[in-house]
Amino acid sequence: MTSAQRLAQHIAALNLDLDQVARDKLLAYVALILKWNKVYNLTAIRDEMQAIDLHIADSLTLVPHVSEDRIADIGAGAGLPGIVLAICKPELQVELVDTVDKKCVFMRQAAGTLGLKNVSVHHVRVEKWQPSAPFPAISSRAFAELVDFVSWTDHLLAPGGRWLAMKGVYPSDEIARLPAGVRVSESIPLKVPGMDVERHLIILQKHS
Repeated sequence: MTSAQRLAQHIAALNLDLDQVARDKLLAYVALILKWNKVYNLTAIRDEMQAIDLHIADSLTLVPHVSEDRIADIGAGAGLPGIVLAICKPELQVELVDTVDKKCVFMRQAAGTLGLKNVSVHHVRVEKWQPSAPFPAISSRAFAELVDFVSWTDHLLAPGGRWLAMKGVYPSDEIARLPAGVRVSESIPLKVPGMDVERHLIILQKHS
């Protein structure tokens, strides 16, 4: 099976409507990650099929759950899930935030190479970041404990906005430690195609 066929299988399993341009960009993005990995050690994964399964398919599970027009992706690392969102949703403005300079350099290079005009990258500690406007959605993938995620990004969330935290097993303990005023509005089990792993999307909102 080719990498294009593997990706097509995952897209079909997730019932996503992605054109050939998006599919080609996703494959080109994987190639960039693997190329830069040789020098920058962006991710532990070195195999193309593994990268499609563990990084791209996993990030694709978030796509159907993002309905906003702007999103901040925190602790974006190599751009997962933010760059995947930007490829799949060209109308979505994606701001990628990470504290590691080499990862930001890679994300800028990837966005430029892939022609993603809807991406901007910020090398900054998220709690010190002061964007021009708050965000209707803030995402993270295996970034930090929920209480840290919401406290570090509280100043970035627009009224009525949502935190979208991609987690593995259901994080009962983390949810129990959430601050007063933050609640789980939805918990969605995510099925990563071709993988027998537990994943959850925890959607958090403020309440008075």
